[in-house]
Amino acid sequence: MKMVLLSYTDLVLAAVLVVALALLSIRMKLSLWKQIIIAALRTTVQLLLIGLVLKAVFANAKLPWITLMALFMLLAAGREVTARQKRRLAGFWGFGVGTVSMFISSFTVTIFALIAIVGNTPWYAPQYAIPLLGMLLGNTMNGVALGINHLTQASWEQRRIIEERLILGQDRTQAILDIRRESVRTGLIPIINSMAAAGIVSLPGMMTGQILAGSPPVEAVKYQILIMFLIAAGTGFGTLSAVWFTSHRLFDARHRLRLDRLSSIGNTI
Repeated sequence: MKMVLLSYTDLVLAAVLVVALALLSIRMKLSLWKQIIIAALRTTVQLLLIGLVLKAVFANAKLPWITLMALFMLLAAGREVTARQKRRLAGFWGFGVGTVSMFISSFTVTIFALIAIVGNTPWYAPQYAIPLLGMLLGNTMNGVALGINHLTQASWEQRRIIEERLILGQDRTQAILDIRRESVRTGLIPIINSMAAAGIVSLPGMMTGQILAGSPPVEAVKYQILIMFLIAAGTGFGTLSAVWFTSHRLFDARHRLRLDRLSSIGNTI
């Protein structure tokens, strides 16, 4: 089956739908039209730029260049996690916790998949390494952001309950354990929903892309199952790490709740 190539006119037609959505938001006074337009413009510019970057990386498939691009992707994901927090850890911690958590989870799972499962030579071939890492970072980023945001918000709202537990003799782990558990659940809900609905409610993106490109449906399904399992593992480990690091930072060495280590910011695009 021959792949149908899209023209820029086709993309403009699709963009009309986004503009219509923005106009509808104005009509309904949702105060979202700017966010919709900015997000659409960012998507267009960022994807066009990454297309050019990937073309250059594929032409010069050297480990240092691939590593540099992977680190850039990680830092960008860390910035997005920070920007989405209503209350975040102050200073470098706000950026560092999410970034380190995604590094631990996404990079570990990606390297494992490339070496133990894909088995390509070389193992860091960009046509496998970059897409896999990108999908893992994107989904892990959502889980980490949701988990941290729930933890910091719930800790702020339930600070009196936490302090009462500390007064009654509980240590910092026991005092915040319920909130930590719920925060991890919050971070894992999107990937659990995605796995539960895959193939029944929705056809996941990678599978759809491979089918549109002409790959046999069964082969596309096998790749999608692999990706879903890797994303679930990466999101789970990343969310667990982020929630643990954040909850640890909310207390000092004497097990006192330190909400002065949080700063309040608004969500941005």
